[in-house]
Amino acid sequence: MSQVAVVQMNSQADVLYNMGEARLMVREAAECGAQLVLLPEMFLTLDGSQFQALADDDGWVKQLSQWAREFGIWLVAGAVPQNSPDGDPRVRSACLVFDHRGHQVARYDKIHLFDVDVGDTQGSYKESRRFAPGNELVVIDSPVGKLGLSICFDVRFPEQYQALTAAGAEVLLVPAAFTHKTGQVHWQTLLTARAVENQCYIVAADQCGWHDDKRQTWGHSCVIDPWGKVLTMAG
Repeated sequence: MSQVAVVQMNSQADVLYNMGEARLMVREAAECGAQLVLLPEMFLTLDGSQFQALADDDGWVKQLSQWAREFGIWLVAGAVPQNSPDGDPRVRSACLVFDHRGHQVARYDKIHLFDVDVGDTQGSYKESRRFAPGNELVVIDSPVGKLGLSICFDVRFPEQYQALTAAGAEVLLVPAAFTHKTGQVHWQTLLTARAVENQCYIVAADQCGWHDDKRQTWGHSCVIDPWGKVLTMAG
């Protein structure tokens, strides 16, 4: 039986600290027998002022490759800043997939950007100020089945997942940094709906807790089967 792991994090401004925490949990997941490990959205940091510098530095990408090779797993870096291939001065929110040899085998750029006003402490989220949208769907073979890649706000757009399933996806990955306010009412409902309507497994890794004095995320990372049964869920 295939085993997957979701990593739930409370990423702060310190990228090196976040990388250390991520590595510890990736190693633990591998030691527990996971063949594929999913990290949450922006696990490096949610501090937008650092995104461009991270996109310009491939050192941490090499580290992720090394982890995959060292632990013999498929590693999915939920969403990280990457430069736009079309010359747009904004970065893209990119999901990177590394195989067990450490080779980067896929990249998906987030299509639906979170430009939303939310009645929480932060109030307004305008991802398009820093991010350019992607425009391509990605399905890739893996040891746990065909993966359909997505990121966070994508989960509110069922047609994207229908297209991924039509392209052969069997496991839908949803790395996220879902707000606490919307997460408590919509997170599990949306994930369950995507699982049931597409008859696919959902593997969702979310950020959790307070990241600064304004931003709070929901957590409750989970794996849901095609019948909508929650197989495992974090707090």
